[in-house]
Amino acid sequence: MGVPAFFRWLSRKYPSIIVHCLEEKGKECNGVRVPVDTTKPNPNEVEFDNLYLDMNGIIHPCTHPEDKPAPKNEDEMMVAIFEYIDRLFNIVRPRRVLYMAIDGVAPRAKMNQQRSRRFRASKEGVELTDEKNRIREEIIQRGGYLPPEEIKERFDSNCITPGTEFMDNLAKCLRYYVADRLSNDPGWSNVTVFLSDASVPGEGEHKIMDFIRRQRGQPNHDPNTHHCLCGADADLIMLGLATHEPNFTIIREEFKPNKPRPCALCGQVGHEIKDCQGTAREKQGEHDEFAGSMPVSEQEFIFIRLCVLREYLARELTMASLPFPFDFERSIDDWVFMCFFVGNDFLPHLPSLEIREGAIDRLVNIYKDVVHKTGGYLTENGYVELERVELIMQAVGVAEDNIFKKRKEDDFIERFRPSGVLETKILTFSSAGTSDSADNRGVKRKAEDSDSEPEPEDNVRLWEEGWKQRYYKTKFDVDVTDEDFRQKVVKSYVEGLCWVLRYYYQGCASWEWYFPFHYAPFASDFKDIKEMFTDFDMGTKPFKPLEQLMGVFPAASGNFLPETWRNLMSSPDSSIIDFYPDDFAIDLNGKKYAWQGVALLPFVDERRLRAALADVYPDLTPEEEKRNSLGSDVLFIGRSHPLFDFIHELYRGTEIPAELCHGIQGTLNLDDDPILPDKAVMSPIPMLRDISQNSSIGFFFFFSPLCIFDSCFLRLPEKVLKPEDFERGNRGPWRPQLGFNPNRQQAHLDQSGFRKTYSQKAPRLKYCQSNDVHPNKHSSSKNPVTPERNI
Repeated sequence: MGVPAFFRWLSRKYPSIIVHCLEEKGKECNGVRVPVDTTKPNPNEVEFDNLYLDMNGIIHPCTHPEDKPAPKNEDEMMVAIFEYIDRLFNIVRPRRVLYMAIDGVAPRAKMNQQRSRRFRASKEGVELTDEKNRIREEIIQRGGYLPPEEIKERFDSNCITPGTEFMDNLAKCLRYYVADRLSNDPGWSNVTVFLSDASVPGEGEHKIMDFIRRQRGQPNHDPNTHHCLCGADADLIMLGLATHEPNFTIIREEFKPNKPRPCALCGQVGHEIKDCQGTAREKQGEHDEFAGSMPVSEQEFIFIRLCVLREYLARELTMASLPFPFDFERSIDDWVFMCFFVGNDFLPHLPSLEIREGAIDRLVNIYKDVVHKTGGYLTENGYVELERVELIMQAVGVAEDNIFKKRKEDDFIERFRPSGVLETKILTFSSAGTSDSADNRGVKRKAEDSDSEPEPEDNVRLWEEGWKQRYYKTKFDVDVTDEDFRQKVVKSYVEGLCWVLRYYYQGCASWEWYFPFHYAPFASDFKDIKEMFTDFDMGTKPFKPLEQLMGVFPAASGNFLPETWRNLMSSPDSSIIDFYPDDFAIDLNGKKYAWQGVALLPFVDERRLRAALADVYPDLTPEEEKRNSLGSDVLFIGRSHPLFDFIHELYRGTEIPAELCHGIQGTLNLDDDPILPDKAVMSPIPMLRDISQNSSIGFFFFFSPLCIFDSCFLRLPEKVLKPEDFERGNRGPWRPQLGFNPNRQQAHLDQSGFRKTYSQKAPRLKYCQSNDVHPNKHSSSKNPVTPERNI
C-alpha cells in the first residue's frame, strides 16, 4: 500500500527508527569474482533469523528500471532479479528462514486499485508514444538532430500479474535459483526457503503476515525470533506493528531525489522530452567511449526498526488516569487502525484528513479523549468497536469546515513561497530517505515541474459555504438531502474499515467485498454507525488467475490472455465491452497532478463477468488451464538441513517435526514437478548452467489451521532510545546511525589526512586497488573462499 507521504512524515517525526545498512561487497581475484561469505557474522552487528521478500517490489525495478538501461530480454530480467535477491541475502544474512512471496490473485477490494493502475499505465504509455511522435516531427521540421528511432518491443509491465506466461516462467526460474543457492552457497545451507509464487492467492505482504501469524500461534514458536521484511510500501510498517513481534525490522531502498533521467527522444540527460531541442549530442569522454552509457549509482539500503517506533509510540500513546488498566498493545492496534483514515489501497481517504496536514496527530489527540470518555479501545484482535469510532469521526466532523479553510490558506501561501526555502527544507532531510512507496518511483510525474500549466477549475470549493452540497452533487450526482444515499456510502465505508482491519490482523474476511464508490463520505456523515455492520459472508473464494486478468487489464494488454478471452475486451458484440473503455476521465479531486487524481473507471460486475467467461472456458488449452489454477507454497531445504533426512524418506502428507525446523509447523506433500537430491535441475535460462549436482529438495507446504490471532506481546525487548532521542527530530539536520551498534566509531580524517588524500590522486588510488589494500585484509585472508555462483 502506498500511503502518500506516510514514510516521509514518519521518518521526520521519529528519526531514530532509521539505520543505514552496512554492506560487504564481493571481490574479484585474477578475473574471478569471489562472492561474499554470508556465513560470517552480519557486519551490521545484528543477527536476523527470518528474511521475508515482498517480491513485486523487486520484480518491477529489475524488469523496467528507471536509473539504468533496461534488460534486453526476459532472461536478463531473471538474472537481475537473482542478483537483487543475492544482494539482500548478503546484507541481512538470515539464519533460519527465507520467505519469497509474489503477489497472487488479490481480494476484490484490492483489484479495483490494480485495475486503476493498469488502465492508467496503458493510457500513459499511449500518450507518451503520441507525444514522442509529435515532438520528433516538430524537431525534425526545425532541422534539429535526433538519433535514429530504435525499433524494439516495449515491455508491458502489466505482465507482472498472476496468470501471465511471464509470471509462470518467473516461478520456474526462482525454483532453479533456490536449488542452485542451496546446493552451492554455504550461507544458505541451513536456511529453510519458502516460495509463494503468483499461483498462491493473496498479496505478497499479506501472505508473509499470514505465515508469521500462523507460526507465532504454534507452541514451539521462539518469541525472540528477529524478523526482517524487505519492501517499500508504507503498509509494511503497519503490518509489522500488527504482529506484535518484539524484533521486527524493515529493509528498503534509500530514496535519493533528483536522479538524472535521460530524455526519451535524444537520450541526453538534463531535460525532459517536452523541452527537447534536438541538439547534437556532446562527446562522452575523450574518444566518446562512454556514449550510450547512463550514470549509474547503486541503490543503498536502510533499516526501519519497528522496536524503536514502538518506543516512540509508547511515549505518545500512554494515557494516565484511565478508568481501566492501560494496555499499550491495544493502543498500538488503535494507532494502526487510525492510519487507515489517511489512505490505504482499499478505501479512498476522508476529504478532511490529509497526512501532510497533521491528520494522524489530530486523530491521536481526539483518540485520547475518546478512550477516556468511552472507557475502552477502538479495536480488539482485528475487530472494530464502531460506537467508539463514531465519536472520533464526529470530533473530526466538527473541525471539517476549519480544516478546509486552512487548507486553502496554506495552498495560497505555498504557491507564493520562494522556491529556495522549499528546496533547502527537502535537501536537509534527504539523507534519511523520503520515499512514500515503491509504486511512486515508477510513476511519470510529467506536470509537477511546470507551474505554468493552468490548473483545472475546482467546482467543489470545500473552503466555501455549501461545500457538502456541491461535493455530493459533483462526485455522486445526488443531492445532499438524499439521506438514504449518504447512509449507503457511509455503510459501505464502515464495512470497509472493518474489512481492512480484519485483513491486517486475521487474514482476508471476504474475497468478494469491495468499496463500490470512487469517493469517500465526510467524517460528519458518520452517524448511528453501530448497527451498520454485522459480519461478512463466509466461504467466499478468490478469482482464478485468468479471471483476475479479465478484471484488471485494459484491452491494450489483452495479448496476455487467450484469444477468445481477449475478444471479450474488444468485440462490439461482447456482453462486457463496457468494462474496457478506450478512454476515461481522471478527476484531480482537489489535487494538482494527474497521478494524484481518481481514475473514473466502471466497476466490474462479477456476475456478468463470470457469465461471459462461461462461454469461453472450453477454449483453454491444457497449459492455460494449468496457469489458471491455484497453487500452494513450496518449501526447499538443502542436504545439511536438520530436516533433510526425515523429509527425504517421508514427505507424503507428513507433519513437520517442529524441533527439526526452527519451530515451523505444517504439512508436506510431493510437488508435481519435484526438485529432488542428486537429480539434475535444468536451467530455464540459457546463459546459466544446469545444476548437475543438486543437493536440495522441494515439496508443497500446507499451513496448520489458524485460530483467531491474539494481538498480544510475547516478550518485552530492551529499550533503545535515550531521553535526548525523543527531541532529535526538532533539531534540524540529522543523519541516521550506521548499523545497529550506536557506539560504532565512524571513520574520519583530520585536515592533514584530507590534504594527503587530495594530493595523491588517480595513480595512488589505482595502486591501492590493484593491490587490494583493505583495513581487514590480514584478518579476512584466513577465511575460506566460498564457491563461485552462477551469477
